[in-house]
Amino acid sequence: MAKEPILDIDLEEDRYHRLRLIPWWDQERLANARVLVVGVGALGNEILKQLALLGVGNIFVVDMDTIEESNLTRAVLFRKKDEGQPKATVAARALRELNPDINVQPFVGNIVYDLGEGVYNDVDIVLGSLDNREARVAINQSCWHLGKPFVDGAIEIIQGVARMFTPPDGPCYECTMGERDYELLSIRRSCALLSKDDLVLGKVPTTPTTAAVIAGIQTQEAIKWLHRDREMPLLSGKGFVFNGFSTDSYIVEYQRRADCPAHYTMPSLEEWDESVAKIIAGEALELVKEAVSPQAVLEFEREICTGLYCPNCDENEEVFRSLGKISEREGRCPHCGELRDPQLTHAIYGEETYLDKTLAEIGLPPYDIVTGRDGTNMQHFLLAADRQEALGCMA
Repeated sequence: MAKEPILDIDLEEDRYHRLRLIPWWDQERLANARVLVVGVGALGNEILKQLALLGVGNIFVVDMDTIEESNLTRAVLFRKKDEGQPKATVAARALRELNPDINVQPFVGNIVYDLGEGVYNDVDIVLGSLDNREARVAINQSCWHLGKPFVDGAIEIIQGVARMFTPPDGPCYECTMGERDYELLSIRRSCALLSKDDLVLGKVPTTPTTAAVIAGIQTQEAIKWLHRDREMPLLSGKGFVFNGFSTDSYIVEYQRRADCPAHYTMPSLEEWDESVAKIIAGEALELVKEAVSPQAVLEFEREICTGLYCPNCDENEEVFRSLGKISEREGRCPHCGELRDPQLTHAIYGEETYLDKTLAEIGLPPYDIVTGRDGTNMQHFLLAADRQEALGCMA
């Protein structure tokens, strides 16, 4: 049983004085907390604002987009002068102005392809404010791999939902997906080389009022989880559903699927003092063979594009990048103009023609995790030399 905190009514007034008056509140714990926030749209703006006001000391912010004028009706951290700038960078700057006590590290990139999975290992909790299934599935997978809670939020017009998934027990995000969700996910993945405008036919209409409600619940659950030894009830395995039309809300409980493919938590993680920019694929393969078995293969936690094949021209062009960094224009055949098929891999077997390339040249991001596998025998390795580059001020 955790000790009941002692409330000191004679606390000297400082920035957090009113928060410290809450009997179970631990401001020092929040100052040391490390939170990953993915998505800086309407929801993300509200989440980030609240985390900063509450004094959460280390915030890692991820978004791939730039600010448009239409964002200004729903984004408290953005101004007219910020148009065209990366959302993550502007949000980080605004948060530092809002609360100079905190560290904020922006990351401009695609959460599916560009962020090394080691970043998840260095945070306490992940908050998602996204608008697509592929990104949610990727976050859910990394959270489950590394045992990090995932608080997901979604809004549309004046309705929304906030839900929490806490590995290794209970349901995960994929447990909530139905057959239609998987169909839409498959379509999105099959259109990986299409531009955003081709892929997204319309934008989801949202309001700042609903964003504030759902973001408030997400942030509140994160704060409660950081104080979890105080034995407060959590939304874990459940969803808070808000209907702004009727001003009604209710809780739903999700069921864990026995056949869900996402329920794998890495039993251990060994640190390699190696960088993706320096270690070549052949060397990395030899290291996992030494650690696991002579038959082991080197597996990635993401798919890498090694080439673009045009079936019309029967030609393949070598391309070593994540799919997220290949534009539609690059994906089209320079001869016939047809969209080419990406040649994908998630492993190194030892017979590849590119064993002399570094893992970065193949397409892995800094501070990523790789796996040595021989059947069901697996060991996981963090490329730890990239920590400073990946985490910046949070390293």
